[in-house]
Amino acid sequence: MKKTAFIAIIGRPNVGKSTLLNAILGEKVAIVSKKPQTTRNRITGIHTVGENQFVFLDTPGIHKPRTKLGDYMVKQTSNTVAGVDTAILVVEAREAVGDIEAKMIQRFKSEGIRAILVINKIDTVRPENIVKTIAAYAEAFDFEAVVPMVAKNGKGVDILLSECEKFLRESEWFFPDDIVTDQPERQICAEIIREKLLRMLDEEIPHGTAVTIEEWREEGNLISIRAEIYCEKASHKGIIIGKGGSLIKRIGSYARQDIEKMLGAKVFLDLYVRVKENWRDSGFNISDFGFKDDDDQ
Repeated sequence: MKKTAFIAIIGRPNVGKSTLLNAILGEKVAIVSKKPQTTRNRITGIHTVGENQFVFLDTPGIHKPRTKLGDYMVKQTSNTVAGVDTAILVVEAREAVGDIEAKMIQRFKSEGIRAILVINKIDTVRPENIVKTIAAYAEAFDFEAVVPMVAKNGKGVDILLSECEKFLRESEWFFPDDIVTDQPERQICAEIIREKLLRMLDEEIPHGTAVTIEEWREEGNLISIRAEIYCEKASHKGIIIGKGGSLIKRIGSYARQDIEKMLGAKVFLDLYVRVKENWRDSGFNISDFGFKDDDDQ
């Protein structure tokens, strides 16, 4: 008897939502970095075990938007929570419930959403802090379960999945049992390149970048990919390229290694850097870069 459940993973930026999704799937489908607001689109991860199919929806971090891209990201999270079987609220150990988390909890209450609390990064705090966090959230909301864990090494994933099983319902699966994400390969490749930008650039520059795949050719075991990196200022372009092209070469090298691992083929990766000033505040540009509302797709 087949069963399924749709589960939203939500939380403020940089709490480890994408790391958690990758740990559940055992594969990298969502990029991660130490910088906040890494995830921009909702990412679907499919975990099929026996007759059970869990569909996890990783969402952009909940934050106060400052650009139209930020508005889009917040809307993605809001839309995702609607209609799921349960939500996983990911937090770090703190003695009090934060304002962002309090707003999500209020939505759980008003819409009757059942939720699991995940306290991530427990390896970085003292046990007494975890106890205080559990007490604070227990007072704020009646969570279905509380799972302390370390997403980066998978500690606690099995416990979380066992809790998610409670929300499975009889249903035909929505995805084949041999896939872990519905993201096209081109989109994953673009995100891998953006991940390297996030990791190798400082301050605001990486948040003002977008990556598109302009050409994809397959010849035998070789895949040739031409990607364009967009930034918001001419000065940023120079920084991304680096002296004598040194930085863009490193970005390309690291990205190519991950892409080859994902595709199982040799890859020739050609990167170009373009300038589109203030694209994050242009509705046309953010749509052109693939950030489209669900009702526009």
